[in-house]
Amino acid sequence: MKDDSRPAFSYPVKVGHISANAVTARLSANESERQALAQLWDVREVLSLSADLQIARWKRDGVKIKGDVTARIVQSCVVTLEPVEADIQEPIEAIFVPEGSRLARQASNDGGEMILSPDGPDIPDTFSGDTIDAGVVVSEHVALAIEPYPRKPGVTFGARIESTAADDEKPNPFAALKDWKKD
Repeated sequence: MKDDSRPAFSYPVKVGHISANAVTARLSANESERQALAQLWDVREVLSLSADLQIARWKRDGVKIKGDVTARIVQSCVVTLEPVEADIQEPIEAIFVPEGSRLARQASNDGGEMILSPDGPDIPDTFSGDTIDAGVVVSEHVALAIEPYPRKPGVTFGARIESTAADDEKPNPFAALKDWKKD
């Protein structure tokens, strides 16, 4: 039975050990973590996964994780089912605050509607306890960057069969009866 409580790629960070000065962390997935990520992301193989992160305090009790992640994965082409390699390079910027923090609340108007700006910053994520898993943050950013319909270069779907106007006409239900009275 698989233990779903343990993440496929993990790098726990103790919040109490984070200072205002950013700490650099270089994460890299080993073979077993890459296999677990391939299963999690439903891809053929994860050839590599690494991240360069800056981890620092944010405001009084929050944590900011910023950096870049790179990955190389192998997926199946949606047309031919042949392997397709893809390079992923994504920036990461995530802010975490403790549960119950006033910084995690969303602004709302008098009608109870949330006010969100698509161009504005994201609302901070919350964490419980004294640990944030930076590996899970990296894994989530890569998962969102994976091409949902990978296709080998130059491959197209075959010719489509188009219906004609004659195909679209509904048959007359009484057509079978037209020859019935001829005797």
